[in-house]
Amino acid sequence: MKHFVSLIAFVLLTGLAGFIGAQFEPGSWHAALVKPSWNPPNWLFGPVWTTLYVLIAVSGWRVWQRRVEPWAGAALALWGVQLVANGLWSWLFFGLHRISWALADILVLLVLILAYVIYTWRRDRVASALFMPYLVWVAFASALNFAIWQMNPG
Repeated sequence: MKHFVSLIAFVLLTGLAGFIGAQFEPGSWHAALVKPSWNPPNWLFGPVWTTLYVLIAVSGWRVWQRRVEPWAGAALALWGVQLVANGLWSWLFFGLHRISWALADILVLLVLILAYVIYTWRRDRVASALFMPYLVWVAFASALNFAIWQMNPG
């Protein structure tokens, strides 16, 4: 039961980041932006992020289960900081309409995710592997953010 409660806590923490991000909807500003032809349809983002948030939560929870090991504290710190950067992106992009600031944030997020994947790989391959779809999606989203920034100067 104790393990289940901690898993729920990680799901709730991760869900909080998603909830914060969801407060800043794309809206008419986003609809008016010029986007590349490879921009995914809006309906795709919800299912993708829901899946990724579940994977992120389970990964962090797995590390939490090993928190007494010397490496786990740094891994949990990376996990937490990336979650903050994740939640910040929607506010920067959709809330403030600062495409360049959002790009800087998502690049930091990408580095944090990669650092987590590398750091946890030798210690908990499952926790690391659970972050790999997230890494791929954020790399794609970074390229998309960059393209939108380039296509919408000013």
